[in-house]
Amino acid sequence: MYYNEDIVEEVRVRNDIVDIISGYVSLKKKGASYFGLCPFHNEKSPSFSVSRDKQMYYCFGCGAGGNVFTFIMEYENFTFPETLKMLAERAGMELPEAELSKEEKRASDYKTMLREMNRQAANYFYLLLHSERGKNAYDYLTDRGITKETIKKFGLGYADIYSDDLYQYLKSKGYTDSQLKDSGLVTIDEKRGGSDKFWNRVMFPILDVNSKVIGFGGRVMGDGNPKYLNSKETAVFDKSRNLFGLHIARTSRKPYFIVCEGYMDVISMHQAGFINTVASLGTAFTPFHGTLLKRYTKEVILSYDSDEAGTKAALRAIPILKESGLVVRVLNLKPYKDPDEFIKALGAEALEERIKEAISSFMFEIAVLKQQYNENDPESWTMFAHELAKKLSTISERLERQNYIEACARTYHMGVKDLEELVNRYGMTMYRTKEQGENEREKKSEKEKKDDGYRQSQRLLLTWMVNEPRLFEQLKGIISADDFIEPSYHSVAKMLFEEYEQEHKVTPAKILNQFTEVEEHNQVAVIFNTTLKMAPSPEDNEKALTDVVRRVKEYHINYDMEHSNDIGMWQKLIKEKAELQKLYVSLHFS
Repeated sequence: MYYNEDIVEEVRVRNDIVDIISGYVSLKKKGASYFGLCPFHNEKSPSFSVSRDKQMYYCFGCGAGGNVFTFIMEYENFTFPETLKMLAERAGMELPEAELSKEEKRASDYKTMLREMNRQAANYFYLLLHSERGKNAYDYLTDRGITKETIKKFGLGYADIYSDDLYQYLKSKGYTDSQLKDSGLVTIDEKRGGSDKFWNRVMFPILDVNSKVIGFGGRVMGDGNPKYLNSKETAVFDKSRNLFGLHIARTSRKPYFIVCEGYMDVISMHQAGFINTVASLGTAFTPFHGTLLKRYTKEVILSYDSDEAGTKAALRAIPILKESGLVVRVLNLKPYKDPDEFIKALGAEALEERIKEAISSFMFEIAVLKQQYNENDPESWTMFAHELAKKLSTISERLERQNYIEACARTYHMGVKDLEELVNRYGMTMYRTKEQGENEREKKSEKEKKDDGYRQSQRLLLTWMVNEPRLFEQLKGIISADDFIEPSYHSVAKMLFEEYEQEHKVTPAKILNQFTEVEEHNQVAVIFNTTLKMAPSPEDNEKALTDVVRRVKEYHINYDMEHSNDIGMWQKLIKEKAELQKLYVSLHFS
């Protein structure tokens, strides 16, 4: 889909990158930039930088970078046209009509076809559930207290006992074996033909935030294995980026979301009036789930099973949710195993009371830790006090740490002063360890990021010119875009020189609009987001810049010599190379 460059730039300008990314990542201002945990890889220390001045982001950990378009495309798995449309709507802009390119139309039609196939499969499963063939499945749901209205609301269905039932149905609708295979609903075998992924199961359609069917979960009827089965990942379905029930939960007016473990828990909770409930899709909780929730709420209450497996799952989810900038509390369901059992036994009002009493994630972690120690054994209880102090020392905010020290002292019958002293002791040790670790990581990172000579010199010079646009004037007649021979750097240099010549300024985020591949965005983002370490004296800076310019020019000359058999050209290049030794760039740095 093609839009005028001015339209694309207007959409970008009207969507401040800090405002956009703040909806996905918890950012804190540090100097001229904003920092947070990178949403594209797991990390504990913030290395994800967002610049309002440059309208760009860059992760110093994984190298992901780009402008506001890149971020939405990478995070939401959107095409560029989808991203442009989303951001235009956010800015209140009406985009002009535009035609899809052949490749874009093919990709769009492909996703539309998969969603339509999933929709038809969901309708078929729903009809089967309400037929004589689905009576056992229907009875299973109603026996578990699921009402007719709830069955309709969630579009619950049934996959028949025949292993090719859905295959035959979708074939009758005109879908090819290749399309059916891509949907993940069917397995195609050259000898045996098509067979269904789901059969003899109660079916749970999985909808995205726009209420489009993108996949399924299936609960086996009887004692078969696995008990629960989910769709494989496809072009429209990614388990790590979707949550069951989110299309409904996002419309609730509650100030928090409840996160459960399974489909039936979510359905029971919604039926009881807790429509702000979601669950992950048969996979461990991921950072993408955390950032997805952050778009719709500031607080999450974990309502996992009260058994050992549920406790472990909660302990894994807590740091992920907190790193996404969410407040986390944990619901106590005991003596019942899960929300479904609790509601059946005590009702919705009792659950509402439990929700009000949900404890902070920190106090939950301490309560779990305490189970490993014996309060009546002085040695064991002393060990617990030390482990507790270690945990408390990790709380960076002073007031919050003090409040938790006092709360833990009351809960576990310890002296506040004694606990404070222990916490302070561990706090100093952890600070020193952290500082040493950061220094080692910085050294290792610098070593790993060293490029070979010519790439490093070209990138360094481009970075310098972006940071100091007056260099375009100072280097006029000395350096041109053609001197940058690395393809990606050459493209960037060409755009920079052209923009400066026309507007006497450079806009990195605007230049990124010209690159369509995420990998290219990441390469270019390094140029625009590297911070130069300037020497203390102007003379040293001029000497360093002269050296970089010489190397870039020399590499260009060497490249031309390698690709030319013209004797006259060789003589000219040799002369230019000799002249480089006389080059000195004076910038009058102040």
